[in-house]
Amino acid sequence: MPELVKAREPFRFYTRLHLSELTGLRASTLSQLLDLIKDVPGSCIYHHTHRFLQQHQYLSPEPPNDFAYWVSEVLGEDELGEKLASIDTIQFSSIRELRDRISEVMEGYLKDNPSVRLKFVREGEEFHFIKSVSFVLPSNQAAYDLKEFIEILDKITVDSIYFHIFESRLRLGKKANDFSNWIEISVGDKELAGKIARMDPYTHTLEDLRKTIIGMIRNRLKGL
Repeated sequence: MPELVKAREPFRFYTRLHLSELTGLRASTLSQLLDLIKDVPGSCIYHHTHRFLQQHQYLSPEPPNDFAYWVSEVLGEDELGEKLASIDTIQFSSIRELRDRISEVMEGYLKDNPSVRLKFVREGEEFHFIKSVSFVLPSNQAAYDLKEFIEILDKITVDSIYFHIFESRLRLGKKANDFSNWIEISVGDKELAGKIARMDPYTHTLEDLRKTIIGMIRNRLKGL
């Protein structure tokens, strides 16, 4: 495949505006938390598992799980908190699958520790559900080959990177991120697409993701 082969379809970069909105829903016990997790909009599950990435894009890549934090630090159930924190977000391709796994872990813990159902947190320490509201906007940037792609990727906002790597995959139920999908389908490079898809984005900051993906593509172009 020559370096500047044109893609069948250009990659059009999008960006996002994000708002966090209180729902008015709150939990004082683990049972209440579980019931609400099963019922709240997917945008709530997304917010409480991706809040750190959305609000602190340049800091530590390890995203805290709000459910795990509350269970450990407020409710005092460290064992369950560790189990929730260890859920590997990247293995899920939809919010529904992630929600089900969180619920499954909590249900198992309550079954083994029924007395926890009677444990209430103090007033003011309830878990408050917040939902993530996103507005996806088209940019004026489009790439017609891999060289143009990395030139644009090098200068677009981290909000655009976040959308194409995290939000479009998990909230829209895609099996791979937008970059990998385009490289495989439109550029026809399954090997490069697979390398990017197998990368764990949750172990990087957004700026690290930018540099890592650009590096992968540059190395690929050198070998063509």
